[in-house]
Amino acid sequence: MRTGVAGGAGAGGAGAGDGVGAQPGKPGEPAQPPKSSKPPKPAEPSAPGSGSQPGGGGDGTTKPPPSPPPGKPAPPPAPAALTLSAPQRAPADKRWCEKVTVEFRNTGGSPARSGTVTFATHIIGALGVDWATIRSSQSLPTPIAAGATRSETYTVCVESWRVPLGMRVETQDVSAVWE
Repeated sequence: MRTGVAGGAGAGGAGAGDGVGAQPGKPGEPAQPPKSSKPPKPAEPSAPGSGSQPGGGGDGTTKPPPSPPPGKPAPPPAPAALTLSAPQRAPADKRWCEKVTVEFRNTGGSPARSGTVTFATHIIGALGVDWATIRSSQSLPTPIAAGATRSETYTVCVESWRVPLGMRVETQDVSAVWE
């Protein structure tokens, strides 16, 4: 029977029966004991949460990112920012009035809650001469939500005595202030 013999020496030959793990030698030489080799030392597991394993969580778990400290408020939204379209004019039933449509677009982060619209109405003579500019104000169509667009038609009038027969009005400029 062959047990524990490496290298192919058979039973009854030199080195046979020398024991398990013995290395056969040449005929006439004594067998040498196996070289001492220590088994590899097992790796010690890392401590939980040490971050030595991939993923950073030593124990296989991940921790959520830290939350912002309590009591620190979120930044306030951006203020309202209105843009106005060019005035769209239409005749009214009286020569010293006209209907003016304006589109208001809020591109800010907060609603426009109040404000006024100012119209610059020009009084034009029969030969096209601009005789005067009269300013008038009306309320802004509020509230205008953030990102919303709102259109409003206003009737803009000047005093009747300012527009004699043969003259007309033209609202050419529109501006607004808001909060």
